[in-house]
Amino acid sequence: MTEGKTIAFLVAPEGVEQVELTEPWKAVKQAGGTPKLVSTRPGQIQGFNHLDKADKFAVDETVDDAEAASFDGLVLPGGVANPDHLRTQPKAVQFVRAFFDSGKPVAAICHASWTLIEADVVRGRTLTSWPSVQTDLRNAGATWVDQEVVVDTDASNTLVTSRKPDDLKAFCQAAIDAFGA
Repeated sequence: MTEGKTIAFLVAPEGVEQVELTEPWKAVKQAGGTPKLVSTRPGQIQGFNHLDKADKFAVDETVDDAEAASFDGLVLPGGVANPDHLRTQPKAVQFVRAFFDSGKPVAAICHASWTLIEADVVRGRTLTSWPSVQTDLRNAGATWVDQEVVVDTDASNTLVTSRKPDDLKAFCQAAIDAFGA
């Protein structure tokens, strides 16, 4: 259970695949945890259903102010534009890296592995992702597998990855298990 734990959800100001934000968010809340939305700008972020604008969500903290030490775990939702933006933002990349440096669990779905690659935290790890990211992961030193969910514990932290929205049930359960460990 994530009872009493605070989990960061890092997203760009726009481009996050909404269901990959909202389903893990609900899972954290249902498990007794507190999700917090972290972004590169204050205000609101714009969710997307594939390429169509969806709902807006209030940002709790920006990466300028947020510290990994204040959180018990990290969720990186996907979407194509979301991680592509995050990997170009040094403070967002540093924020992600800090979770690995401190041994805290991280869960990433779909294209979110691009941000992990930029943070240089996938070398020697086994991951899954949206299929088009597999070459990027392999080039960054990871082992890519085509599975619904992968839980890699072969380093200082637990890394949970999934491929796509269809994998959300397994992804959410594995993330909650990792955050509660």
